[in-house]
Amino acid sequence: MELLARTCSTERMNVERIIARLFVAAGGVFWGVAAFGADYSYQGKPLAESAGSAAIPLLIAAVALAIGWFYEGLAGAGLIVGSVGIVVWGLLAEWESGVWLVNAVVLIAPMVIGGVLYLLAARMQRICALEEAASG
Repeated sequence: MELLARTCSTERMNVERIIARLFVAAGGVFWGVAAFGADYSYQGKPLAESAGSAAIPLLIAAVALAIGWFYEGLAGAGLIVGSVGIVVWGLLAEWESGVWLVNAVVLIAPMVIGGVLYLLAARMQRICALEEAASG
């Protein structure tokens, strides 16, 4: 299978879309649970306040999914820019190597993978639209 083939492959496009959406949804759930657990278990905050903290990453993921549903290119670019922003934040905050490792594995890499998959799906959508316009 050629990754950069210029022929329409709706199956590959749909797989890229689905996997990108799964990365975004799984990331939102993971970070929502992590935020809730950190507040409720470690800091002893009340349930409602902890749930409010968990709502923030869930809301961010929901917005990313909504954007990606209609504007895959924008969602892909947003995820990649967001991952670059996290790297800059880590450099400014002078994270330790363990913090870098955790964030690289559970935040930066999934965002980059999801962003690239959204961009590939958007590219394939353009190829399919051009082929359809040329044949029609």
